[in-house]
Amino acid sequence: MKRIMTLMMAALLGVTLLAGCGDSADSTDTTASTSAATQQTEAVSEEDTGETAAESTALEVTEDEEKIEISIAALRGPTAIGMVKVMEDAANGTTANHYNFTIAGAADEITASLLNGSIQIAAVPANLASVLYNRSQGGIRVAAINTLGVLYILETGDTIQSVADLEGKTIYSTGAGTTPEYTLRYLLSAYGIDPDQDVTIEYKSEATEVAAILSEAEDAAAMLPQPYVTTVMMNNDRVRIALDVTEEWEAVSENGSSVVTGVVAVNSAFLEENPEAVDAFLEEYEASTAFVNDSVEEAAALVESFDIFTAAVAEQAIPYCNVTFLRGDEMREKLSGYLQTLYDQNADSVGGAMPEDDFYYAE
Repeated sequence: MKRIMTLMMAALLGVTLLAGCGDSADSTDTTASTSAATQQTEAVSEEDTGETAAESTALEVTEDEEKIEISIAALRGPTAIGMVKVMEDAANGTTANHYNFTIAGAADEITASLLNGSIQIAAVPANLASVLYNRSQGGIRVAAINTLGVLYILETGDTIQSVADLEGKTIYSTGAGTTPEYTLRYLLSAYGIDPDQDVTIEYKSEATEVAAILSEAEDAAAMLPQPYVTTVMMNNDRVRIALDVTEEWEAVSENGSSVVTGVVAVNSAFLEENPEAVDAFLEEYEASTAFVNDSVEEAAALVESFDIFTAAVAEQAIPYCNVTFLRGDEMREKLSGYLQTLYDQNADSVGGAMPEDDFYYAE
């Protein structure tokens, strides 16, 4: 094709040189010849362009065929927030593979599917990942921590400046018999407060009940997770954040652990067959969490578009949701220490046994 183009250009140049030596009549003929040559050159160019476009289309089809379908799930809460940018990219067709996302209202909507492999990747509570690992004899693995602690101590007064100030108070909370209770009990004990003797903990079934108490009491204390913290504060300007439970935990941790709310769990069979696809998703997920933390307003709009929270709540809550992305040794240290703390209080909270080393996936 290049040879043809060269010959045509040479012929065109020759005709143009002859035109410079001829009379007016010859000039008319030369103009016609130049026009014909130009048309022929354009035809060749169009032919060449057509072949390039065809090759480009074929390449796009080949690349698309190489992508695989991956079903991904998250719960409607903080653990889904860090995923929103990769969700948008998937909708626009720019991700490494084809992702089908599900945002579930409760964990039991996705656990069976994660275990049987119809959902291959899921953002789930940290202790649930351990429970599923034990239940399935290693059927799922954890690839990353995506959310650290989202629990906060709130008060309507201004008397709580440290954990020690909780002594003698009544603390309202949700999550009796679950990780919020174990977290609060550990925190109090770590600071020398007996959770059964030195404080009164009243558990409510709904965050709205706790919010109602805060709105009525002059000097009440409560522990709630985000985004309920933000919702309560938006509706009651007397409520303030007194303590960040995650910061207080890490200040006394002796094993490098932290409060871990959410993790990225992967079906083990799928991981073994598609490690490159999983690693590609994890890279996109990490970029998504960075976007959420760096571009809060844009991320909040995406949170609302994917029906996770309203943008107004999300924009206020994101800075307090501890959206992160931790892998490797740091993931193992923080998560294993947290699970050990839960296990020491109630072995069933992590599935009856601490997970083995193969629970933690690293590249």
